[in-house]
Amino acid sequence: MSAKKTLSAAQCRALLASPAGWIACGFGSGLVPLAQGTAGSLAALLPWVFLRGLAWPWYALVLVGGFALGVWAANVASRALGVADHRAIVWDEFIGQWIALWPLALAAAASWWWMLAGFALFRLFDVWKPWPICWLDRHVKGGLGVMLDDVAAGVVAASALAFALALV
Repeated sequence: MSAKKTLSAAQCRALLASPAGWIACGFGSGLVPLAQGTAGSLAALLPWVFLRGLAWPWYALVLVGGFALGVWAANVASRALGVADHRAIVWDEFIGQWIALWPLALAAAASWWWMLAGFALFRLFDVWKPWPICWLDRHVKGGLGVMLDDVAAGVVAASALAFALALV
């Protein structure tokens, strides 16, 4: 397995030795052995249940603050692991998932069905990485690069979700 897919015991200790590591690994959700991005996206749904009730300016502030926190945490965690954008770093999935679900917060459409659709759309675009997501993933490095491709996937997923909401 590649260094981006597995964590040694030493890497796990290094990651969890700082608050940045805990944040970067999504409070432990990125430590699962398989499908770390999906686990991080699922874990992001729990705080979103509370975030969805925020007025849009507060929601936007959480996203901007969470993005900045993620850039910092991903940089620290990547250095601790010795690997750029390790799969255990899933805070970017949290922010991308919250962006993808923003149309539901704005439309007050909070049924589990719409949340599942937003989750699936975000995972689709995060894994598939159509342009410009793939360009960001390949060309922007460091903590900013870790975060930006998931932000872009979240924006594309949010656009698709908003379109679907407009149809019903």
